[in-house]
Amino acid sequence: QVQLVESGGGLVQPGASLRLTCVASGRTFRRGAMGWFRQAPGKEREFVAVGKWSSGSTYYSDSVKGRFTITRDNAGSTVYLQMNNLRPEDTAVYYCAAGMGLITSSLGTAAAYDYWGQGTQVTVSS
Repeated sequence: QVQLVESGGGLVQPGASLRLTCVASGRTFRRGAMGWFRQAPGKEREFVAVGKWSSGSTYYSDSVKGRFTITRDNAGSTVYLQMNNLRPEDTAVYYCAAGMGLITSSLGTAAAYDYWGQGTQVTVSS
């Protein structure tokens, strides 16, 4: 059984940094994709960042580009999201997602992913 477990969320002030970690068990995604989505209260789940490790490519939403960085371990079982210069609008529950065989055009679509974590809360507030 595949499980994704996120950690690293918390309460920080604007301008601070956090690093989220997602660990997969039950399989690796070295030839697939692992990424992050987020959902704020009253809003739909939105794409944040993803790494398509089969090609080594990474993709980011415009709202986080230049501030967030997604990386992974060589085994393809852990993915990280380094979040710098956090803003109040980054406040949300952050979910790890993973899947195999995703085409590039579907990477930003939540429905394309087969596996999800439970989420970790990130709150940015002064």
